[in-house]
Amino acid sequence: MRKMAIPFLLITLLFACAGKTTDDIPNGKEDENGGGGDKEVLYKWEKERASLLDYHNMVLIYGGGSHRAYKWDEETIQPYVTYTDEGGIERWLFDCFLFLEIHDGAGKMFAKGYTDRPANQQDWKKLVDYYFQSRTGLGALNRSVGAAIERIGEPGSKRRVVIGLPEPIKEQKDWGSVSDGVMLDFSKNDDRVKACKWYIDHVRTRFNEMNYKNLELAGFYWIAEHAGDTRTIVNQIATYLNGLQYTFNWIPYFKSEGYSEWKKFGFNYAYLQPNYFFHETVAYSRLTDACQLAITYGMDMEMEFDERVLTGWGYRLKDYMKAFKENGIWQNKRLAYYQGGTALYQLAHTRDPELKELYHQFCTFVIGSVKP
Repeated sequence: MRKMAIPFLLITLLFACAGKTTDDIPNGKEDENGGGGDKEVLYKWEKERASLLDYHNMVLIYGGGSHRAYKWDEETIQPYVTYTDEGGIERWLFDCFLFLEIHDGAGKMFAKGYTDRPANQQDWKKLVDYYFQSRTGLGALNRSVGAAIERIGEPGSKRRVVIGLPEPIKEQKDWGSVSDGVMLDFSKNDDRVKACKWYIDHVRTRFNEMNYKNLELAGFYWIAEHAGDTRTIVNQIATYLNGLQYTFNWIPYFKSEGYSEWKKFGFNYAYLQPNYFFHETVAYSRLTDACQLAITYGMDMEMEFDERVLTGWGYRLKDYMKAFKENGIWQNKRLAYYQGGTALYQLAHTRDPELKELYHQFCTFVIGSVKP
């Protein structure tokens, strides 16, 4: 049911008293699908967005669980924002930052399979609170980008941000409620979708509140890496996101259930994981196979490494760069970059000549993959 609109003059007066203008508030749009509440709103940037945002190099920024020994402050995030080459020239590096977490470090999981207990609404809220800080997380990223702008000038576009969307795990019976006090039951698909819409709306609200000058909220990422438990709900979530001009992103593992059906599920960008880096018994041919699967099914790809790159496993990162170039991935595909916790930060600060050379090679690869 549509509610009676308050006269525009009254809205203006009310927000003037609060120290805001009508440009600062959401511009109302009724959501007939329910959304996270009784009424959905469009924020200023959403109304002005004519199409989905694109990005070429998306780095995965894991954080939010108590098991993480690091924090994403300005010092830690800076090497992901810009890169200074061997000639001393500073350049922009990643154009998109995916903030995500898989479990909270205290036994609650944000996707099935990581711990024994699913996270509830309060856990989802805490995760969002972790992202939306002024000095860490998105706040640190915003500050770091701003400082880089002062040094080297504006990038071609604001840095894009993608936020991980937790999986509503079927076994969850007491997740919380979205508006009417009724506890959602995730054995019901409608309740699972309601929870996801609530989370999306909560993230949008927090992004609006923080008013980051140098960042754009570009989309959301489905944390579940296979379609086994979620294939019946993702299309509804995709429709909701696209209606708000946000992308829906997915990074399924190698040949995971449903990976080749990503378009049917409604994802805008799907990055295939080769899963080559992590086990030395996995042959180089895995990379070639993954590249060919990505080409066959119109997928983008993920490059993978972690802190082991600093202790003798650098050759496997080099294999990714070699295979992605040889198979046309570097030239033609969007790329996502898994780098463990802070492996790239550690590479950026290494004093080992061989590792420093690998760092320059990798950053040159990232920058060079963005074609005009």
